[in-house]
Amino acid sequence: MRILGIDPGTAITGYGILDKHYNNYKVVDYGCIRTSAVLDMPKRIMEIYNGILWLIQEFKPDEVAVEELFFNRNTTTALTVGQARGVILLAASQKNLNIGEYTPLQVKQAIAGYGKAEKKQVQFMVKTILKLPEIPKPDDVADALAIAICHGNWQKGNNIIGR
Repeated sequence: MRILGIDPGTAITGYGILDKHYNNYKVVDYGCIRTSAVLDMPKRIMEIYNGILWLIQEFKPDEVAVEELFFNRNTTTALTVGQARGVILLAASQKNLNIGEYTPLQVKQAIAGYGKAEKKQVQFMVKTILKLPEIPKPDDVADALAIAICHGNWQKGNNIIGR
């Protein structure tokens, strides 16, 4: 199974593409979609949408995993990240892909075995699980890979939105 993990953001949307065979993961690709702060929000959202469509077309994932919105005190950031999530979900839905959505707590639990693990612990475990020479940068990329691994571990759970 090929999984596209996505950590949504308006400035940086991290992605990680993994092939899972039984309990083994193979890294296919990872990186990020960056948008410029000088662009207005509709253009940034369009760039994210087009980037996700390109990833889906290029790598043909079987399923997509997206981090759920973590709402903190900064409502402006939460709203813009929500817009990015929306176009990501739209792109995957248009391609009839199953979509898994995971909270940061679920991702940390799946990767580090502890839902309140520090970011550094999760990044180290991503590096270890995927046998990478170093922790992927920026953090959004490591997060996207963690989301993909989480999906691989939870794919038979109740977090999947049907086709």
